Amino acid sequence: MKSYSQSIEYLYTKLPNYQKYGAKDMSFGLSKIKSFCEELNNPQNKFKTIHVAGTNGKGSVAHIVASIIQSKGLRVGIYSSPHLIDFRERIKVNGINISKNFVTNFVNKYFDYIEFSKLSFFELTVGLGFEYFNCKDIDYAIIEVGMGGRLDATNIINPEISIITNIGYDHTDFLGDTYSKIAFEKAGIIKNKVPVVIGETNDETLPVFKNKADITNSKILFVKSSEKNHVTDLNGIYQQRNIDTAILAVKNLKNFKISDKEIQVAIANVKKATNFFGRWDIISKKPKIIVDVTHNLEGFNSMLKQLNNEKYDKLHLVLGFVQGKDVKSIFKILPSECTYYLCSPKISRSMPINNLTLIAKKMKIKYKSFSSVINAFNSAKIEAKLNDLVIVSGSNFVVAEVL
Repeated sequence: MKSYSQSIEYLYTKLPNYQKYGAKDMSFGLSKIKSFCEELNNPQNKFKTIHVAGTNGKGSVAHIVASIIQSKGLRVGIYSSPHLIDFRERIKVNGINISKNFVTNFVNKYFDYIEFSKLSFFELTVGLGFEYFNCKDIDYAIIEVGMGGRLDATNIINPEISIITNIGYDHTDFLGDTYSKIAFEKAGIIKNKVPVVIGETNDETLPVFKNKADITNSKILFVKSSEKNHVTDLNGIYQQRNIDTAILAVKNLKNFKISDKEIQVAIANVKKATNFFGRWDIISKKPKIIVDVTHNLEGFNSMLKQLNNEKYDKLHLVLGFVQGKDVKSIFKILPSECTYYLCSPKISRSMPINNLTLIAKKMKIKYKSFSSVINAFNSAKIEAKLNDLVIVSGSNFVVAEVL
């Protein structure tokens, strides 16, 4: 019988885990998760679901939707990935993480099956989430796609509505190297006669989404540009688009009624209701220190817009990345008048610090390199004056080591 700590160690060290080890542990396809859920008596079919895909904003939209639905007194589960600090963040109901006992009992109960079927870390956590939500008698589960959509392990649900936030260049080695190829993979979550909300499009992605919606006979809804500034506890101007996306989805949920006033109250309390963090979160004020899990070019473009709203004397950027990110393009758009503190998170698929500094050196970026995230962060804190701004970003795993 494994304890909780032993169960977690088993999940991290014995199962194929893309987030930790990279491409060699990637598992695309639905056959294993379907078999696993049959073993669990298909818990995913016993509650209503909302499916969320997209390059950026999936987690934010999922938590905003959950907050709105919870505000009606309903029980709402969220399945998301990766976590920042605690594994149990991935699976929660009304903002409360899954219990250690449930995780432990689940791993022990299905240990032989897990070993025999060679489930990946992600497949196991998807099944765990489905089983937990069923046992907690929830009303809705907001299910965030891990990567892509078409072949993602979450794509065995038949949701009330699907949401695709946007398309950007990320995970191109798996999803394709054009907007249309990536959009095709994410459009894979559009189900027969299930409405879909699209947060953003461009000339390449729009026809892909329309074509898939035509094939599945699905109502397709596009988020319109809005000048409305929603009052919310979520920081970052990019959250306004995510809020508009979530509102459009909720307003098109079948048999769900909510007033605009109730929605605005829920939006003002997303973090409180769902225990959501890591998105432009201010962790210190003098100097101002912000953590944000931005990790791709589109995300950093949004960050630049946010920086225009910030007042500071000098900018300090603590950055680290995982392998496969277009760091050169990211460096090109970031401010030259700042100090970079480069580091590498403590996971196997992190971009080695030597590789990162080589890129920075070739691009003549003013940087300092560090053997660890925490050393980079501490150096930035020491050098920053009271009116400076420190931002920690580049990867969930970098932010996790600071929090």
